[in-house]
Amino acid sequence: MPNRLRIRTAALTATAVVLPSLMAGCAGGFVDGELSSQKLIWKDCPAPSESEGGGSAPSPLPNGDRWQCATMKAPLNWNNPSSGTIGIALIRAKSSGPPSKRIGSLVFNFGGPGGSGVSALPAFAQDYETLRTRYDLVSFDPRGVGRSAGVECEDDQQLDAYFQQDMTPDTAAERKTFLNNIKQFNKACQQHSGRVLPYVRTTDAARDMDLMRKVLGDAKLHYFGISYGTELGAVYAHLFPGNVGRAVFDGVVDPTGDPVRSSLGQAKGFQLALDNYARDCTSKSTGCPVGSTPRDVKNRIAKLLKDLDKKPLPGIFPRRLTETAATNGIAQALYSKDFWDYLTEGLVQAYAGDGRLLMALSDAMNGRNENGQYSNLIPANVAVNCSDAKPRYTVADVQAKLPQFRAAAPLFGDYLAWGLIGCTNWPVAGAADHPDVSAPGAPPILVVGNTGDPATPYEGAKRMVKALGPGVGVELTYRGQGHGSYDSKNKCVQTVVNNYLLNGKVPAAGTVCS
Repeated sequence: MPNRLRIRTAALTATAVVLPSLMAGCAGGFVDGELSSQKLIWKDCPAPSESEGGGSAPSPLPNGDRWQCATMKAPLNWNNPSSGTIGIALIRAKSSGPPSKRIGSLVFNFGGPGGSGVSALPAFAQDYETLRTRYDLVSFDPRGVGRSAGVECEDDQQLDAYFQQDMTPDTAAERKTFLNNIKQFNKACQQHSGRVLPYVRTTDAARDMDLMRKVLGDAKLHYFGISYGTELGAVYAHLFPGNVGRAVFDGVVDPTGDPVRSSLGQAKGFQLALDNYARDCTSKSTGCPVGSTPRDVKNRIAKLLKDLDKKPLPGIFPRRLTETAATNGIAQALYSKDFWDYLTEGLVQAYAGDGRLLMALSDAMNGRNENGQYSNLIPANVAVNCSDAKPRYTVADVQAKLPQFRAAAPLFGDYLAWGLIGCTNWPVAGAADHPDVSAPGAPPILVVGNTGDPATPYEGAKRMVKALGPGVGVELTYRGQGHGSYDSKNKCVQTVVNNYLLNGKVPAAGTVCS
């Protein structure tokens, strides 16, 4: 949950910079010529790199097809494309249907910012097999992520210490330590990745996607964006409305909010998810092992966090479960109703003095694998968010906002309020208060909002529809739990989305699935 992490679990101006006509002409020639005509060399995919999360090479698809990977050249600096290139890592699963029925490529972004699409698409591919009957399924590591000029900051040992720190400081001494740790983290990012940091904005990634569209041979970009991927897709629609094909936004980011409003929205969303978890647990006929009533469940969790602030529990050796790690682990479990049993078990263990399961959940949120290696999820997340968002906040700003955050989310308010400090010493200026996603002239875009979404609250879908403009955003509501809707396996949602992507049938605005 650090720095507004919005990702499917396993914010940016869109105004182009106006360049002198001569430079623009040369740059356009380079992009429209050499880069647009590049031929991708597809090969069997290797195992994901450490920065992508590690693990094994992706298993063959159900019909025996193998995953293919390639690297696309893109300008490091889109405002001066001839000054150098970076590689954008791609992955695809070719369409399983007859060539005559193939529509084109369907490009996925699973969120973050900072999530590796190269590692995520194979992990979730079974959910999209129906879509593969008419599309090549394609994803990528956005610039700054994984193999695409991935941002590097601190090493694994330093990150262990960073995530152990008290991120809800109560005293002047704790605040000083907290601020120094953030300053050192941001300084390390500049030292190790200074070349790429100015060029990882969402607008840069959107331009990469249009180049990707051309290189893949598609006249239109067909797109499935989840979580932060909805913001990326909306910025693309703003920049290239005429190039939008069939696009789905699921788990929708509110494009109208500055970091305070975005973080406050997440605080409310996670508190709502916790309320729903507590009600569900205590409604079971077998009883709830972590509380007798919803209020009792939440009171016990609050006491646990308060106790951890004073005395951490043994976690995954040699680390200890701190208040910060426990809060992070609880939030991770609230991303999906499928994880609620893990939350119950983690709380049972913690109440018995064992912090390992909550710490494992926290590690998953932070991109740490069981071998102690971190992906670059968090460094990339910070780099993109801080490059996109213009506001910078002080301790006084946070302290003034704390009552509002605490009222919205007693358990998560402090954590998300203090997270606003993360960009204060960032070496690159932020672009805007919020992205411009107006997309006049774009075709209908299906915007799917989940009423129980903790990470991207439901209100964001309505605001996205309005911001896209008249005749563009078409809202589909899912009355469910967890982050996102399509992967909930709800038949109604999947039928509507599949019918739109496969057959071009746009549902009636305001359609509701339960």
